Amino acid sequence: MKSSVLTRYRVMAYVTGVLLIALTLGVIGKYALDISGAGTFTTAVGFAHGWLYVVYLVFAFDLCSKAKWPIGRMAWVLLAGTVPTAAFFVERRVTRELGPKVITADAGEPVKA
Repeated sequence: MKSSVLTRYRVMAYVTGVLLIALTLGVIGKYALDISGAGTFTTAVGFAHGWLYVVYLVFAFDLCSKAKWPIGRMAWVLLAGTVPTAAFFVERRVTRELGPKVITADAGEPVKA
């Protein structure tokens, strides 16, 4: 597996995780604390998280299929973007497991597309 597959999964896991935490805080601010402007913030962050979660799903599915993981493990990785902070823990575990299996190009060898 190429290192780019793991890298783009990791980036999207962090982006999705941060946006989900921001969305959770926005919802708390909107409904529990009744902060003015929290509704607009929640709408914007919710929209961004929704679309970027779809990108996360594509990259996570690509990673899982290249790692040849079973459906149960794949579902665990795919659903990590729906629980606040879960994406961070799942990303660490996936990186620890797949990090040694990543193929990197040597400095003197051209990278094939």
